[in-house]
Amino acid sequence: MIQAAIKFHDVNYSADGLHILKNITGSFPEGKITTLVGPSGAGKSTLFKLCNGLRSPDSGEILIKGKPIEEYNPVELRRNVGIALQSATMVKGSVLENLDLPLTLQGKSIDLDDAKELLHDVGLADNILERNAKDLSGGQRQKLSIARTLVNKPKVLLLDEITSSLDRVSQHDIEELIEKINEKYGTTMIWITHNLDQALRIGHCTWVMMNGELIESGDSSLLMNPNDKRVQDFVKGEIE
Repeated sequence: MIQAAIKFHDVNYSADGLHILKNITGSFPEGKITTLVGPSGAGKSTLFKLCNGLRSPDSGEILIKGKPIEEYNPVELRRNVGIALQSATMVKGSVLENLDLPLTLQGKSIDLDDAKELLHDVGLADNILERNAKDLSGGQRQKLSIARTLVNKPKVLLLDEITSSLDRVSQHDIEELIEKINEKYGTTMIWITHNLDQALRIGHCTWVMMNGELIESGDSSLLMNPNDKRVQDFVKGEIE
């Protein structure tokens, strides 16, 4: 039986007088890629902020690897639950300095061989270590952002629209990379995407969210034949 990497039970979250997440109950299976889809404003990015402790729920329970999220200290939690964003923001300096950032915050530094292995894992050549990170292409920056997230060897990796600003070739490269990391390390992936073809192609499982609710979840094939009328309309493009 597959265990849950992250489990939500009756989770609610409000901000600025708005009820953003409503009674969320569901789990993200360990070692699998779960795609998270839904219209804008569905609460997907807010859900991510709850997963890595940037926000705390008003009520309900969140378990990370079977342990209540509030029992983790913030550093431990963010080592276990990493996040890569669409913007792939680079700090000023070299590729190596960007890779080193997560350890610098812990008063450590990355081993050169480890840095080279991480670059290989994400499909980058190790001869770019001394290059200015700002000079990389969009696809290269996104790969470096993922490599930087992997420095702490997270058990769960949150991916927020990481291919939405990339061309088709770079998008395909990132998809292959995520599948490779998932297979090599068994890393649980949760991927927010607006691309339903991508969600179906990459996801083992899928959550469909609307208006702060989890409407339907299960095997990603649900996107081909959803049960809920709202999800049927969303898949047809009638809800954006």
